Amino acid sequence: MASSLTCAGAVSALLSLLCAAASCVGFFMPYWLLGMQMDKPVSFGTFRRCSYPVRDEERQATVMLEQCGRYASFHGIPSLEWRICTLVTGVGCGLLLLVALTALMGCCISELISRTIGRVAGGIQFVGGNAAICNPRHAARLGIVTARQVADGFDGACGWG
Repeated sequence: MASSLTCAGAVSALLSLLCAAASCVGFFMPYWLLGMQMDKPVSFGTFRRCSYPVRDEERQATVMLEQCGRYASFHGIPSLEWRICTLVTGVGCGLLLLVALTALMGCCISELISRTIGRVAGGIQFVGGNAAICNPRHAARLGIVTARQVADGFDGACGWG
């Protein structure tokens, strides 16, 4: 197979794919904030949560549902900051995957990646990486306040799980 990448470019393409995959897995995992509520471990991410309180209408009480799930809708995400984080991180992960898959195709198709395309892809990867990695770090700082606003008594701690 002909390639439009040098050996260093092929290594960079594989590392890009691994980093994009790791960013996407981190985005989908609900372990951004960890804590305890009603004596049960709880965690949540931008659009998924594990062990969350629900209202049991039969018993007229709040009970902990011990399973992971997504929010019912985009507006079900607890705060504006977390909604923005979901969008920005998702777009960042998408950009990282776009560049990684394009670079991977460059390993198999000759003359696909030129110097200009490589520079543009590097810029896109820089923007996507900042969106996918830096944004969750800032959101985690905001998330402690959000978690306390959303779940009374949530003793959250920032962590990557």
